[in-house]
Amino acid sequence: MRWKQFLIYVKSMDPAEAKAYFSKHKEETYTLLDVRQPSEYEEEHIPGATLIPLTELPEQFRELKPELPTLVYCKVGSRSRVASQFLVGQGFKEVYSLKGGILAWNGGIATGPVESGMVFLKGDESPKEIIILAYGMEDGLGSFYKAMAKEHKDMETTALLEKLGTVEDTHKLKLFEIYKRLNTSVNDQKDFETGIVSQAMEGGLTTEEFVNRYRHSLETVGDVLTTAMVIETQALDLYMRYAKILTDNESKTILYTLAEEEKRHLKELGKLLDKQQ
Repeated sequence: MRWKQFLIYVKSMDPAEAKAYFSKHKEETYTLLDVRQPSEYEEEHIPGATLIPLTELPEQFRELKPELPTLVYCKVGSRSRVASQFLVGQGFKEVYSLKGGILAWNGGIATGPVESGMVFLKGDESPKEIIILAYGMEDGLGSFYKAMAKEHKDMETTALLEKLGTVEDTHKLKLFEIYKRLNTSVNDQKDFETGIVSQAMEGGLTTEEFVNRYRHSLETVGDVLTTAMVIETQALDLYMRYAKILTDNESKTILYTLAEEEKRHLKELGKLLDKQQ
């Protein structure tokens, strides 16, 4: 028997093509699907990826949107090809398998289980609640950068950490301005801060947890930039995963906008890191 006649042809993208696609399209316009096992996802995954293991795909594929382009990846590309063939057979219009899988991916990587960072989210938050949560994350990260700046003796590194903390203050101000438009009774930013999730960090960690985890990795300017990229990638991942489970479109838009800002911030950090090489 010749099995090839039974196989459905699927398109593929290499990592460079995938990254170019991501940079040109907003996250809500496509699906990034991870078909590995939960333990593999927890160890590392591409930011914003939806996890449905290949073994569970026949039961769970209806959770996906067949009208959206779907990029599927696994470890090296074999499971993603099978998953892509299955989705095409189920009527998905545009499906791609990532060549080489995550082993070939040299972009930003997030870590943690699917539920990581989701403890604060129920899924039915209003735009106001989402802004409060996002503000808490930005406040936590800003506090982290500023705390680490006080510990560093290297003036250049200290200046960089202080600058990163200032960027988070800018994000907070933008969020506050959006909140004021939704709630005209609030005018003072300090009063607004009393309602935030003050210990929440970008990526779902508390300030103390983040300091303990990354203190040893901030000895040089290059270390600081690399760690900042890790943190911002975790934030990007969390914002994108938050957006997927929300039911309110305005809340989704707010989080996708934040995700776009994190992507721009990552590019800026990358350019600064290149100058250090």
